[in-house]
Amino acid sequence: MKSTIEYERHQGPGESVVLIHGIGHRRQAWGEVPALLRAHGFDVYVVDLPGHGDSPAPTRPDGYSMPSTAEQFERLFIRLGLDRPHVLGHSLGGIIALELAHRDLVRSATVYSPAGFFPVHHLPNIAANLLLMKFGSYAPESLHRRLTNHAWFRRLAFHSLYTHPERVAPEDAVADTLNLRRAKGFWPHFVRATFLRFAKDVQVPTTIAWGDTDRLLLPSEAQTARTRLPEAVHVSLPDCGHCPQIDHPELVVDVALATLDRVGENDRRRAG
Repeated sequence: MKSTIEYERHQGPGESVVLIHGIGHRRQAWGEVPALLRAHGFDVYVVDLPGHGDSPAPTRPDGYSMPSTAEQFERLFIRLGLDRPHVLGHSLGGIIALELAHRDLVRSATVYSPAGFFPVHHLPNIAANLLLMKFGSYAPESLHRRLTNHAWFRRLAFHSLYTHPERVAPEDAVADTLNLRRAKGFWPHFVRATFLRFAKDVQVPTTIAWGDTDRLLLPSEAQTARTRLPEAVHVSLPDCGHCPQIDHPELVVDVALATLDRVGENDRRRAG
């Protein structure tokens, strides 16, 4: 199956880093993070998941499955000439990044509030928040544009995603909403999410970070991640909601840099 993953590159002289967003979102969801990583010298690739943003829907019926998604990323890496890049993943992109780390397709994985660790009784909260945003996206675009000019509305509409939704620019908020409306990958992933669990090992240095005010994938799920992946480094992100890359992009980058530093230390230790 042909790769269905489109991307944007922030070219730098250093190692390659691939950023993977969450359900219903788009590559712009990473905000300032790509530019900050580029400023640290990394060669940054920000992708649109299949059926999201500029990426078309997969052509195969199982194209949204985790094995198929991992295979599509493997083909993308080959096409771009990336030999085991580092990967950052958020939410749905987080569990995809962990799957890539399990398959040893990447050098490191840094994930933020990853899917795959929620208990069954958290499903109503997840479903209610996602469906509210999805159905709300079908309101007339003119109404979205009028309302999102007000910080109070952005705080109300995006409280499940951000601790500081007022930091989302009105134009970005409208574009995110319209992307959610169009995202063909939303419903397949929404249905699959009911059964989505990560209970594998990882083969590379991995960090799992969780916003301490996450209202979508609750911070208590971080303890499940600690239990299932004791070999990973686990950190809490203060004053961050489900999308810390918007709440505190510098903190998100600091966590990623700490992971990359561990990879460098491991390499030096093996070389010595």
